[in-house]
Amino acid sequence: MNAQQALQFGKDKGARMVDLKFCDLIGTWQHITIPFSELTDEMFEHGLGFDGSSIRGWRGIEESDMIILPDPSTAKMDPFMQVPTLHFICDVCMPETLQPYDRDPRQVVKRAVAFMQSTGIADTAYFGPEAEFFIFDDVRFEQTNNSGFYMIDSDEAAWNSGRDEGGKNLGYKIRHKEGYFPALPTDTQQDIRTEMCLELERAGMIVERHHHEVATAGQAEINFRYDSALEMGDKMMWFKYIVKNVARRHNKTATFMPKPLFNDNGSGMHIHMSLWKDGKNLFAGNKYAGLSEMALYYIGGVLKHAPALCGIINPTTNSYKRLVPGFEAPTKLAYSFKNRSAAMRIPNSGPNPKAKRIEFRTPDPSANIYLAQAAVLMAGLDGIINKIHPGDPLDKDIYGLSPQEAAGIPSVPGTLEESLMNLKKDGGFLKKGDVFSDDLLETWINYKIDREIRPVQQRPVPYEFHLYYDI
Repeated sequence: MNAQQALQFGKDKGARMVDLKFCDLIGTWQHITIPFSELTDEMFEHGLGFDGSSIRGWRGIEESDMIILPDPSTAKMDPFMQVPTLHFICDVCMPETLQPYDRDPRQVVKRAVAFMQSTGIADTAYFGPEAEFFIFDDVRFEQTNNSGFYMIDSDEAAWNSGRDEGGKNLGYKIRHKEGYFPALPTDTQQDIRTEMCLELERAGMIVERHHHEVATAGQAEINFRYDSALEMGDKMMWFKYIVKNVARRHNKTATFMPKPLFNDNGSGMHIHMSLWKDGKNLFAGNKYAGLSEMALYYIGGVLKHAPALCGIINPTTNSYKRLVPGFEAPTKLAYSFKNRSAAMRIPNSGPNPKAKRIEFRTPDPSANIYLAQAAVLMAGLDGIINKIHPGDPLDKDIYGLSPQEAAGIPSVPGTLEESLMNLKKDGGFLKKGDVFSDDLLETWINYKIDREIRPVQQRPVPYEFHLYYDI
């Protein structure tokens, strides 16, 4: 859709307002709304000025003037606003030159794809992230100088089996780790997930399936069809937006926080990937698990750089409460056919070469999808360019290995700070082709340390009182 077609689309749909969305460095949509009468051909060419000084991770008040350029190909009607509103995803640019802003995550994935194409390795990178999430009925949290708490509740949660519900507690609560595929009436969220799927389809996504996930208290998964890197980044932003707002319609709240519950499974974002050229899947071949040598090198690059990647694909302190043994999150940096205990899995996709792909199971949905895809792609390309072989596969249940057996297998970092230090030390592969700038990486690392790691380290948590108050 070009600018003229986007304008006509808005007129045909009766749009009264236009919502201009863009992604901050952390990975959340921000927006500005204008009347439809203000949307002109010129705006698609010259953009709209705004003050970017308060956007997370962007430059401060001394360089606050920014431009957003609506991408006409992203035109859709927003399904949640009462007044008919035309929606665009925007690129962020510098006002003097209209050059892409180097801290705009959407530009980073564009640069990663351009770098891949410049090498001649492939013309298309396909991604299929599977972002799990929770749907809660109530969440409360607070932090003051002398107190701190959080409280989560869900009507279907195991801890409510004995709750007095005014004579209406009907049982069917989901036990911990037993939430995978129970039918109605145990699965209480069938209809809300279906409504999410219908909204995703209206937004142009091909929904493949939805189901309850393993954890109690409303863990869910909705899968939609893979797409090329930029398009998938945009779709994942829509996915989170739709999931959260459909939940709100029903007076519920959805979160992509990786580990909101103690002692139950967290939410991952397994990423399926393949590289293509001239309509051919470059990952299909006659090597291990039906992969090509290129695919093995791609795996080698990702596994080699995984400790650095974790600073981007597992970017919260909470991420490392998921990346612990015992809850189906792979912590060992190995690859294997069909094996869900390995960080890199090769799905059993059958004989069709077009279906051959790899699945990276370490990332979680707190990641900025644009930065995550760009970083993993750059790691894989580094593996291909430098012929980094991943070694032998590990075709066994890694979760069941003895401590002695597991000791020789590389692991993901144990904390966000450790991951960021790996990113600082081994970030050179991200800078090829100016995909990630020094400024962006430095800003990302400093933001995470100053705004997340240190504040978390400085605050006592309730369990520390349980452990230490009587010392």
